[in-house]
Amino acid sequence: LQTIFTVKHFCVTVLFFFHSSIMLPHAMALRYVAYFIAACVLNFQRAIALVVLTCLAIAAVSYELVKKHKGKSISRCFKPAVRCFKSNLKWLKWVFVLAVVGLLVVWLALDTRKRPEQLISFGGVCMFIVLLFLFSAHRAMISWRPVFWGLGLQFCIGLFIIRTQPGLVAFDWLGKQVQIFLDYTKEGSSFVFGDLIGNIFAFQALPIIVFFSSIMSVLYFLGAMQWLILKISWAMQITLGTSPTETLSVAGNIFVGQTEAPLLIRPYLKDMTKSEIHAVMTGGFATIAGSVMGAFISFGIDASSLISASVMAAPCALAMSKLSYPETEESQFNSEKNIKVAAGDEQNILEAASSGASASIGLVANIAANLIAFLAILGFINSALSWLGGMVGYPEITFELICSYVFMPITFMMGIPYDESFTVAELIGTKLFLNEFVAYQKLSDLKSNRLNGLDEVIGGKRMWISVRSEIITTYALCGFANFSSLGIVIGGLSAICPPKRRDISALVVRAMITGTCTSLVNACIAGLLFVPPLDCVQLFKTSPFILSFICTHKSNLLPHLKHFPNCCAFWQYYRFMQYEEILH
Repeated sequence: LQTIFTVKHFCVTVLFFFHSSIMLPHAMALRYVAYFIAACVLNFQRAIALVVLTCLAIAAVSYELVKKHKGKSISRCFKPAVRCFKSNLKWLKWVFVLAVVGLLVVWLALDTRKRPEQLISFGGVCMFIVLLFLFSAHRAMISWRPVFWGLGLQFCIGLFIIRTQPGLVAFDWLGKQVQIFLDYTKEGSSFVFGDLIGNIFAFQALPIIVFFSSIMSVLYFLGAMQWLILKISWAMQITLGTSPTETLSVAGNIFVGQTEAPLLIRPYLKDMTKSEIHAVMTGGFATIAGSVMGAFISFGIDASSLISASVMAAPCALAMSKLSYPETEESQFNSEKNIKVAAGDEQNILEAASSGASASIGLVANIAANLIAFLAILGFINSALSWLGGMVGYPEITFELICSYVFMPITFMMGIPYDESFTVAELIGTKLFLNEFVAYQKLSDLKSNRLNGLDEVIGGKRMWISVRSEIITTYALCGFANFSSLGIVIGGLSAICPPKRRDISALVVRAMITGTCTSLVNACIAGLLFVPPLDCVQLFKTSPFILSFICTHKSNLLPHLKHFPNCCAFWQYYRFMQYEEILH
């Protein structure tokens, strides 16, 4: 009888295993295919997000399956080509460099023919490279491969995002999806705070950080973030030739903060060289965390520009870091095979969501406390400067005014028009000496003034800047590089790796300056590539007959110009006011 029960138990176990491991996945896959087809047939436009996510999932799974089962055989097939390439690498390298330089010169000549002011931004890129070279810690040891490859990757990413139609559409769509996703924060914050979430920063922007932190923790638990970071790190490592550890940390900075990204390489920090530690800190200063990005998007800052700025900053941060502090030691991490990214300690997805929300409490409190302190300090400094200036007949002196003159040459070289460069210089100074939250809030106010139709200048003060200047400034401010972050980085990294405390303290200021230059180079690339949308002022310079015809048939003639209705609305209002004046 016991034998019969044993056989029965074995058969039940086999059937359960067969059903759970073979039948159930296939049944679920077939059901999803049916659901996917139905969604696309009923309304394809509505199902675009589902199509994109499904394609990404299929591509990721296919890549892993091919790599697992056919990876070695594919590598063997390409070995002769790789050997041939390596044997001719010396002269192929120079051919490639000359071809790239030639194409860049031709492209610049053709592209800036009608917009020569964009060449100023290219001059800005050259200026920052020369400055970092002159003040490099070891000029003779600079390896130009990571520098040029980093800048090249940054330029290619920017070209795809800003200039190509697929890039524009993809990142515009991605930005809108992120905004829709972040709006779900209101479901939780309205329950907790009620009607207070209206226009109060603490109840509107800060809860987004809690929500985003929780989502990031869930993605880490599922392994999605580790997979994505490793793939980005691999792409940068094989091109730039940087070590796996520093590249992994900088790639992580696209999504997480300057103290969280080094946790990805925590076991290896104690054996890293000074140049690698400098690169890790530079990556933290040159980017912003995903959770903080959500708060900036809630201000009204362009979401697609923030996302692209973070992605473009990663290769540029490695390039600028290796220019500012080149490698002078032998790295112990020349292969990524021994580098493992640890997962979290959570047992299930609910615990991951909860721990992510709890972990954000310190960040939210830190942001709120810093904003209170720095805005109060700024108010005191402005009052003191006004009092001192009043003694000699200049009571209008403020911290922002001083910054506008100090940083104006830099903003002008970024591609900002001269008359707007002083206003943008104020924001750069605010970001550097206070923090990026205050700077982005001021940029948001300028954007709101423009959209609300305020006069460009009121009482000698510029109320808004052009769309192109807004985009360039968004890139320039996208980073944690400011003096208030120095203590955060020293404390965070020293706690993770106490043996490297002295090196961290010695390199942190240089890393902050390098991170600042990275953001400014990012802004220069944006200034070089960004073509502003329709300018109403230029439109109004056309003849009244042509203007009337265009605005009357705008939906048929120019459906792709989303700003056209606003220009025509202003024109119609202007015509109405003229008609009223004639009647009276």
